[in-house]
Amino acid sequence: MLLAVLATAAVAVATTGLVRDDDRATRNVILFIGDGMGDSEITSARNYEYGSDGRLPGIDALPHDGRFTVHSLTPTGEPDYVADSAATATAWATGKRTYDGAIGVDVNGAAHPTLLELAKKKGLRTGNVTTASVLDATPAAQMAHVAKRSCSEPEETSDKCPENALENGGAGSISEQMLKSRPDVVLGGGFEVFEDEEAESGEFAGTTLLDQAERRGFQIVQDQAALAAVEEADQKTPLLGLFADQHLPVDWVGPEATRTGGTVPPVRCEPNDRRLSSQPSLTQMTEKALSLLDGDRGFLLQVESASIDKSSHDADACGQIGEVIALDEAVQAARTFAEKDGNTTVLVTADHAQASQIVQAGVDTRGLTTTLITNDGVPMTLSYATGAKGVKQAHSGVQVPIAAEGPKAGAVARLEEQTDLFDLIAGVLDLDTTG
Repeated sequence: MLLAVLATAAVAVATTGLVRDDDRATRNVILFIGDGMGDSEITSARNYEYGSDGRLPGIDALPHDGRFTVHSLTPTGEPDYVADSAATATAWATGKRTYDGAIGVDVNGAAHPTLLELAKKKGLRTGNVTTASVLDATPAAQMAHVAKRSCSEPEETSDKCPENALENGGAGSISEQMLKSRPDVVLGGGFEVFEDEEAESGEFAGTTLLDQAERRGFQIVQDQAALAAVEEADQKTPLLGLFADQHLPVDWVGPEATRTGGTVPPVRCEPNDRRLSSQPSLTQMTEKALSLLDGDRGFLLQVESASIDKSSHDADACGQIGEVIALDEAVQAARTFAEKDGNTTVLVTADHAQASQIVQAGVDTRGLTTTLITNDGVPMTLSYATGAKGVKQAHSGVQVPIAAEGPKAGAVARLEEQTDLFDLIAGVLDLDTTG
């Protein structure tokens, strides 16, 4: 659907002194994913950090925008209107709707090539950056094909996804497939799995995933200083950055949401003292990935701010808002790169929306609430009403926004379904989707 649209798109938009011509050739695509970042999550972050009349300097500066629907499928193919991150990531990575929990496979369990795989096949360089474990659903959907998102390491795969296990002739766990698919740059968390888990079959049987990565030629770094020192990453020496045992800590912390109807005095969020200075920020990881991937060959880079969603599940307003701001700062860095490069398309979207709603202060929503003081100096109450205290809040099934800048970016206004994003990026990079 979108390939035909891209062929006819010719919209010139002036932004910050630049003319972005949709007909120009595109060498690079940077795809940003705010996990769980619907309109409500964007609005609350904007209000908090910049006030009612302010703008997010990254996301809101992108000149083209649109919306697309988000849903998954049941195992028998009926619509499931509230999707998880595995199904939604698979939708744009492969162009196929699928069931919740699926990574890179359709409802029948058949694997389909991902955008990163197709980009690599064309000779482009590839990168995958996240604040979650690099084996989490969103990054995994670009690098692997397994029946369940939990099959991230060999033993779990043998138990829960036996058809994917190496000893049964499958492609292996998410981690093993990641090492085989060999993106040029992979940055995020997940060190614990690589350090502790061993391959159960094949030439690396009995060795840890970390040892396997080293034997396969990966450069492995664990802090910002080591990341900054890396000068080159390619197929000979790809880069694997693992900066936390599991997921990276959120940037901001604040009061616990309570069943008080918004009567607790409003506060400002504070920096998270659990976040180590040695851990790179999302912006630092994005900037480093861009510097390593940049070149004449072109690249596809996916960047995820993962804990917008994880914080929302915990009714953690400050964690949620801080991770939207972190994503916006990374988008600003990408726009700076794209402005200098002139042949880069930047896309920002979400896999699905989350539970948070901005509500009138003092109103009992029957949910959990947190009231914060915004940049305007006034209270803003966020309500989480899809789960009781101590219960994970649930995703929302509403449409999600997409914004873009660069060559052929105007096509985002024509997106209708999440799977259209696969067609858009494949068309922008002229990837061969017929094989």
